[in-house]
Amino acid sequence: MRIFRIAGLTVLAALSAAVLTVPSAVAAPAATWSSSSPQASWSNGGYTVYNDVWGKGAGPQTIYANSGTNWWISTNQPNTGGVKSYANSTKYVNKSLSSLHSVNSSVSFSTPSNGVWDAAYDIWDTSYANEIMLWFNERVAGPLGSKVTTASVGGSTWNVYRGSNGHQVYSFVRTSGENSGSVDVLAVLKWIESKGWFGNITLGAVQFGFEVTSTSGTQTYKVNSYSVSSS
Repeated sequence: MRIFRIAGLTVLAALSAAVLTVPSAVAAPAATWSSSSPQASWSNGGYTVYNDVWGKGAGPQTIYANSGTNWWISTNQPNTGGVKSYANSTKYVNKSLSSLHSVNSSVSFSTPSNGVWDAAYDIWDTSYANEIMLWFNERVAGPLGSKVTTASVGGSTWNVYRGSNGHQVYSFVRTSGENSGSVDVLAVLKWIESKGWFGNITLGAVQFGFEVTSTSGTQTYKVNSYSVSSS
């Protein structure tokens, strides 16, 4: 904030100016919990929300949450390459594929119309040897690896990519971006298993969030609702 000093300013005028600045001071979003710490986390209702700012040259980011399934970030990231953050909500399953009968999820979210980002599930086995990403929407972003096929599985049609980043990465990118929907997570995992790309892994974390590479000034990304159920 820039402060202008004018010679001869009366006390009344100074008080008036102070009053006028109050609305901007109280305009920050209200939330049950918030943090600007890069690695902040908060657990609520069986979910854990993470700020997860980790990329090189990352700018400031604040995460706000009313629950583990309703949260948002205010982020300002420079126009440079590389993912800067992956704010997300995580549900831990910790069961083998063979012991699972269902894993389903639904999500509704909002994103800005500028910047470079993707809105995606990030799913891990408990050994962190296999990462499965399900991209619901993106803007000027691209997945790791090379495209290997197009598949209709889990309730959507996806372009499927394979790559490696010290572990195996399988990225499913929706052929039409959406800001809400449901996915049969177990069906996707069983499809990968049927290809012989991995075996009877133990499903660990099911995350949904925003990979942000750059923004045009401070932008807001919000998860309106999110759920993961398994049996």
